[in-house]
Amino acid sequence: MRDKRAAKLVVIGGGTGLPVLLRGLKQYSLDLTAIVTVADDGGSSGRLRDELRVPPPGDVRNVLAALSDVEPLIVELFQHRFQNGNGLSGHSLGNLILAALTSITGDFMKAIREMSKVLNVRGQVLPAANKSVVLHAEMEDGSIVSGESKIPDAGKKIKRVFLTPQDIEPLPETVEAIRSADLIVIGPGSLYTSILPNLLVPKIGQEVCKAKAKKVYICNIMTQAGETPHYTVSDHVEALHAHLGGPFLDAVIVNNGTIPEAIRHRYEAERAEPVRDDSSGLSLQVIREDIVAYEDGVIRHNTAKVAALLLGLLPRH
Repeated sequence: MRDKRAAKLVVIGGGTGLPVLLRGLKQYSLDLTAIVTVADDGGSSGRLRDELRVPPPGDVRNVLAALSDVEPLIVELFQHRFQNGNGLSGHSLGNLILAALTSITGDFMKAIREMSKVLNVRGQVLPAANKSVVLHAEMEDGSIVSGESKIPDAGKKIKRVFLTPQDIEPLPETVEAIRSADLIVIGPGSLYTSILPNLLVPKIGQEVCKAKAKKVYICNIMTQAGETPHYTVSDHVEALHAHLGGPFLDAVIVNNGTIPEAIRHRYEAERAEPVRDDSSGLSLQVIREDIVAYEDGVIRHNTAKVAALLLGLLPRH
């Protein structure tokens, strides 16, 4: 369900970061559109993609759950992951339902629309493409690693990422949402494997760059091993600009909150560290705020604080 009289906000991303943000944004009267990556090739999504030849449903499933407005038990059922069972183990029920609906309707986007009605989704959820794409990374040593799930495991510095096939077309609704947006939000999420796979769909990247709306990037709080080791805020911004052919961001939201020592040590074991703020030299608006939250000892963005910051950037606010 969309409030078409409300301010139009487009959020682009995937992974765990996007649903966290959307849970905060859905509390406001906004016309929300989430553009979600379809480059995932691991876990349940990867298996369904390979076996049933459907786009990977996992990231879309998590966004639908985040924007749903139904009884909590229904969402829990949709998100339920089977722990055992021959062939079922590892699959989430929502992934299976989306795969089944794609088979019934013959179209992934139609499956998402039908599921959005069932879950009373507040907003519009759009896949970056209506078919599977493969993400590749060219490393600094010249080697190519193919597959979203394999890129962080390569243990090499990423030079650039790109998609195949090259003739990927976004949905018309996606182009229209970007063109009519009042604010375009990029992130949070894994830079190379959750965010850039959306922007590298040719017309999506082009339309974002051309859009009149203000474009804001929510920078990650922590670096990611195998993907953004030792990256600073400006490293994240420069990677986005390099992949889209030049500067296009108007603002970046940066965490200035302190990470407790015990949690920092835990992340050090995963070869991750807080993203260092070196954004003072960037030619864009820098918004610094304590936006750290913790969920079972895992660092997340504070959904309420980030949502409030984004509301403040809307031209109609």
